[in-house]
Amino acid sequence: MPIQSTLAGSLSVPSIPHVDTVLQYLSSLSPRTRLLLVSGGLLAFIIKYLRVKNARRATRGGYYVEDLSKVGSTSENKDSWNTYDVIIIGGGTIQKVDIYDGQDKSGYVGTSGCALAARLSEDTNIRVLLLEAGGSGTALVESRTPSMFGRLFITEHVHKLRTEPQVFARGKTNFWPRAKMLGGCSSINAQMAQYGAPGDFDEWARVIGDESWYFNKYETYIPHPDYPLVDASARGNSGPVRVGYNNYVSKPSAAFIKSCIRVGIPFTPDFNGPRGTLGVSRIMTYVDDKYRRVSSESAYLTPNVLARKNLTVATNATVSRIIFEEVKGEVHAVGVEFAREKNGQMYRARAKRDVVLSAGAVHSPHILMLSGVGPAEHLRSHNVPVVLDHPMVGQNLVDHPVVDLYFKDKHNASAKWMRPKTFGDTAKLISAMVRYFAFGSGGPLATNFGESAAFVRSDDPKLFPPSKYPQQLTDSTSAKDSPDLEFFTTPFAYKEHGAIWFDVHTFALHCYLVRPMSTGAVLLKSNDPWQLPSVNPNYLQNTEDMWKLVRGVRALLDIAHAEPLAGYLDHTSTREDLDHQLHLKSDAEIVELVKDRVETVYHPTSTCRMAPREEGGVVDNKLKVYGINGLRVCDASTFPKIISGHTAGGCYVIAEKLADDMKAEYKSTKNIII
Repeated sequence: MPIQSTLAGSLSVPSIPHVDTVLQYLSSLSPRTRLLLVSGGLLAFIIKYLRVKNARRATRGGYYVEDLSKVGSTSENKDSWNTYDVIIIGGGTIQKVDIYDGQDKSGYVGTSGCALAARLSEDTNIRVLLLEAGGSGTALVESRTPSMFGRLFITEHVHKLRTEPQVFARGKTNFWPRAKMLGGCSSINAQMAQYGAPGDFDEWARVIGDESWYFNKYETYIPHPDYPLVDASARGNSGPVRVGYNNYVSKPSAAFIKSCIRVGIPFTPDFNGPRGTLGVSRIMTYVDDKYRRVSSESAYLTPNVLARKNLTVATNATVSRIIFEEVKGEVHAVGVEFAREKNGQMYRARAKRDVVLSAGAVHSPHILMLSGVGPAEHLRSHNVPVVLDHPMVGQNLVDHPVVDLYFKDKHNASAKWMRPKTFGDTAKLISAMVRYFAFGSGGPLATNFGESAAFVRSDDPKLFPPSKYPQQLTDSTSAKDSPDLEFFTTPFAYKEHGAIWFDVHTFALHCYLVRPMSTGAVLLKSNDPWQLPSVNPNYLQNTEDMWKLVRGVRALLDIAHAEPLAGYLDHTSTREDLDHQLHLKSDAEIVELVKDRVETVYHPTSTCRMAPREEGGVVDNKLKVYGINGLRVCDASTFPKIISGHTAGGCYVIAEKLADDMKAEYKSTKNIII
C-alpha cells in the first residue's frame, strides 16, 4: 500500500498539496533510501535538540553579560567609565590606539584568561572584568563532546587564519585555527593532558630567575583501576581541572603502545609523573569522569565562581583598543575600548590596577602592535602611532610542526561512520549518540582522537643507531631526559585538519617536533583592527628541524610494521595516497613528503616572551610588559621557550602563578596606578 494512503488513513488528515507531493516522492523511493532519510532526519533532530537544550548554557545560567552597556560606558569622559581593578581581555580584534587625549579613538580570552579571572576574584576586594569576543564554549555540544571539536574549525567560533607562504615547505599557506570563545583553544583542542618535560620548567627558571612553577594546584587527577602504576600522590587532588583516563581508546591505538615497546621505546605509566616524559603510554586527557571535555571555562567559571559579585564576564565583546595615559613621563594602561561588532557602539571601561592580555600567541602581540606597542618601524609602516618601541613584540613565534601518516585499517573497523554516508554509518552514529547523550556511558564519542602517544629523542641510539643515522644534529632539548619528538595516534586518518576524510577505513600515526629551532613572527597586515594579522611560523627554516622529522617518520614506519599494530593495518595496500610502502622510499623522498605535509599542531608560543629585556624579553617574571605600567600578558605568548609537548598545562601554570603574584602584590601595597 502506498505510504500516502497509509498515513492519510491512519491519521485521518485532509489532503494538503505540499504533503501530497512529499508523500508521493517518498513512495517512489526504495525502502532502504526511505529508511536512510528517516535516520538522517532523526540524527538532525537529535543534534538540534541538544543545541536547543543547551541554549541557556550559553550565558551560564544568566551569569554571562551580553548587554555591553552594563559593563562599559559610551562616554569619552574617563571619570564616568565603569571601573574595575583588573580587566582581562581576549577573544576579539582591535583598533589602533594613541595615548589617551580625550578624543574618540578607535580580543580574545584564552586558556589562561578564565583561570586568571577565577583565581583573582577569590579575593573579594579585587573587581574583575573578563571580556570575551565570542560566546561560551561549554554551550557548544561540539566543544563539550570529546570527539566533536573538529567540527568547530569551520564555524564562526574559530578564527580561520592562514599562514604566510611557507618558503621552506612548498610555499603553502597553512590553515591555522584559533578559538574564538571562552576557554580559548582549551575548548577546541584534542584534550591531551601532557604538560611538557620537567627540564622545560627548569629551563624557564634559568631564563627568568624564578623557580615557582607548579602543576598540582590546578589539577585533580581521577585515578583509574586499569592504571595502578600512576603515582597519585605526585598528582594534584583539589584543583579545578580534572584529568584522567576517561577517554575512549580504539584497539589499534592500544596496539601502538605494544609496538613502540617492541621497537625500543620504554613504557611509562605517566607522562607527567616523577619518571619524566620519555616513553610510550595511553595519553591522559582533559576529559572528566562523565566523559565531557574539561576546558578552562568549564573548570574555572563554575556557577559558584560566576555568582561572585566582584566578577563580571561579558561575551560578544570585542576589544577595540587598550587606552593609555602618560603620567609624569611614564606610560600607563588605564582602560579598554570594546564593541559588539565592527562600526558598532563603542564602550569603555577603566582598570585601576592592571589590564591583562590573555589573547594567545597570535592575538596578544596583534593587540599590542595595533595599540602602538611593538617594532616602531613596522608600526609606522602601517600608520600606527608609536606608544612604545618594543622590537620583540610578535617576534620569536615558535610552533610545533606535525607530519601525518595514513594507513588502511585492515579490519574496516575505524570510526569513519562519524561522518555518515550510508544507512549503516547513520545507525552507528545514532547508537553512539544515544549511548553518550542519553545514557552517559561514554563509548566512541568519548574519543579525544589523540589516544596514545610516545615521547622520544632524535638522538636515541636504540631508535636511531649511529651506523644508520650518522648525521649529528643539534640538541635542542631542554635537558638530557627531555624529548624533541612526539608520536601519537588517531583512530582514523584525515587531511586539511579534518575537512577531508578518506573513502576507506583508516588509521593514522603522527610525528611532531616538540623542540623546533625554526622561528617566525606575528605581524600587522594593516592598521585595520578587524583584519586578522600575518602569521608566519617559518616551518623548516632550520634544516635540522626537517631532518629530525625525517627520523621521526622513519621511527613511525618501524612502529607501523611491528606487531601487534601491524596486524591492524593493511600493508598490502599500494594506494598512492596511503603510506604502506613509504618505508621503501629514500630519505630524499621522505624529505619531500615532510615538506608536502608539514602542518600546525596548534601550539604557537613565545611572541611576547618572558625573559630579561636585554635578551629579547617582552614581559618580566611577573608578566609585566617592559616600559608600560599596569599592562601584563598571561598566555602561551609569554613562554620563554616552547614546551616539549602540549601547551595547555603551561597556560594553566602561568595563570595560577600570576594570580598568586597579583594578589600578593595588591595586598602589600595600596598604591593604585591611576
